[in-house]
Amino acid sequence: MVHSLVDSLSLQASAHPERTAYRYLATGDSDGEIHEITYARLAVRARAVAAWLQERGLAGSRAILLYPPGVEFIGGFLGCLAAGVVAVPGVPPQGRSQNHRALTRMKRLISDAGAKVVLSGRGGTAALAAMAEQLPELAELNCVDTEDIPDDLAAAWRAPDLTADSVAFLQYTSGSTSAPRGVMVTHSNLVDNERVLTERFGHTPDAIAAHDNELFVSWLPVYHDMGLILPVLNTLYLGATTTLMSPLHFLQKPERWLTAVTKYRPHTSGGPNFGYELCLKHATPELLGRLDLSRWEVAFNGAEPVRAATLRRFTETFGAAGFRHGSHYPCYGLAEATLMVSGGVVGAGPTLIEAAESGPHAGVADAAAVGSGRPGPGMRVVIAEPELHKALADGETGEVWVASASVAKGYWRNALATRETFRATLADDDSTHFMRTGDLGFLRDGELFITGRLKDLMVIDGRNHYPQDLELSAEMAHPALRPGCTAAFPVETGEHGADGEQPVIVAEVAVETPEAAADSAEAADEHGGIVGRVRAAVADAHGLSVRDVVLVRPGTIPKTSSGKIQRRATREAYLGGTLAVLDEPAAR
Repeated sequence: MVHSLVDSLSLQASAHPERTAYRYLATGDSDGEIHEITYARLAVRARAVAAWLQERGLAGSRAILLYPPGVEFIGGFLGCLAAGVVAVPGVPPQGRSQNHRALTRMKRLISDAGAKVVLSGRGGTAALAAMAEQLPELAELNCVDTEDIPDDLAAAWRAPDLTADSVAFLQYTSGSTSAPRGVMVTHSNLVDNERVLTERFGHTPDAIAAHDNELFVSWLPVYHDMGLILPVLNTLYLGATTTLMSPLHFLQKPERWLTAVTKYRPHTSGGPNFGYELCLKHATPELLGRLDLSRWEVAFNGAEPVRAATLRRFTETFGAAGFRHGSHYPCYGLAEATLMVSGGVVGAGPTLIEAAESGPHAGVADAAAVGSGRPGPGMRVVIAEPELHKALADGETGEVWVASASVAKGYWRNALATRETFRATLADDDSTHFMRTGDLGFLRDGELFITGRLKDLMVIDGRNHYPQDLELSAEMAHPALRPGCTAAFPVETGEHGADGEQPVIVAEVAVETPEAAADSAEAADEHGGIVGRVRAAVADAHGLSVRDVVLVRPGTIPKTSSGKIQRRATREAYLGGTLAVLDEPAAR
């Protein structure tokens, strides 16, 4: 009986010691340099790291993981679990603007998690040392390159005293400037969600054997929940083999993903909707001629809105390479539920409700609503009226609530947010605690359809962004912008929203600034300067390209009676062309 993934590691190392657990495409190319690690070797590395942590009395403390892409992260993560240390995956610094964001986020992680140690790999510790002047908090931590920990130390490892309720890791979900929230995922949460994933994705022993144990090909970042819980930990749970590559290598050359799927022929691979769109943008007859996607059984699509147009176009384009429409697998999950909540039937293809039929449920214009499948075994999903806490009938739209053994313990050191999010009860039944997802959706014939977000959270290219973070960055970009008078919201781009979402910033300008200039050309130049600074500020702080920056007259942005920005009303006014826009520069 597997009670934790520490048990899974021991089981797989004993049953399949020489089987490749993970291979990493060092250059992103299937014919390039490849690093592999077997289950036996992975067990040695994890136990050596665990023993190192145990020798320093760190059991029960937190360790931040800041690894460059590669397999060493996995040994470090499992080493934490095997030592009874709470792992805290962090975003490794990459590039100048990434370093700025990583520094801000890292400071918050160190402070909130109360970490005692930072684990990294070759190149990672050097990068951290170079950042020490900008991040003095690091001086108080023990930063170690786990590749320097000798294998011999594995013999000193002792199994930790874990319970089902012991916290395995913290998955942070905060925006770049808002207070961080670390989701406390327990060992039992992990095991239960791996059970759900295995059932929903059809990862049966026969299916895995038919693919010669090749389970995943993944470019997803392993420090995010989807990249960690799915390809990394489900592989360990089942004793299969997975191929990994850096997200950056995929973004640089999207065909690398499909080329790896062709070579290794895994059962499952996928990512957010934007990943499929990137492949479509770079599809050529030459590429299609050398791909073979006929063995791809589950092409999962989640973490951001799934676009019906993307699914259709991907099938039309890559059907020439053997891709089957039935392989599309929209699904739904979130870190607070460990990961997966719902998914479809393998091979059945996506469920679509045409716009005319779905009406207000679709949440997007001129497009079909895409089903996210049925809740996994043991998952209870209800659609609730968020204010009245009343369960709604089939087909009615409300907030998605989830109850399951996969639902996390709560937020680290945040009792108020834990109570608000994880302790919800229905008005007519207080016997079950539900987790409030903050997502809007409806159930139809048992299938879940996600239609929007209750609190305006933006999900762009697979990453969460809070509008108030973007608004603050925009307001601080130029003194002409009125504090507390900026609205940020997403709009769909491309035909039928096929290119995903991009943010729009609407900001009020003080009366005594540019608009008062007598010369209209001068005013336009001034406006253009403000717009440019807002774009640069949002790009630097959040790594986002703003679709539009609109400067408006004071009092234009609608607010509630308590002074809160009404982002949805502002978005409607923007789309309807009714904003009181200042004289615009020639191009925004």
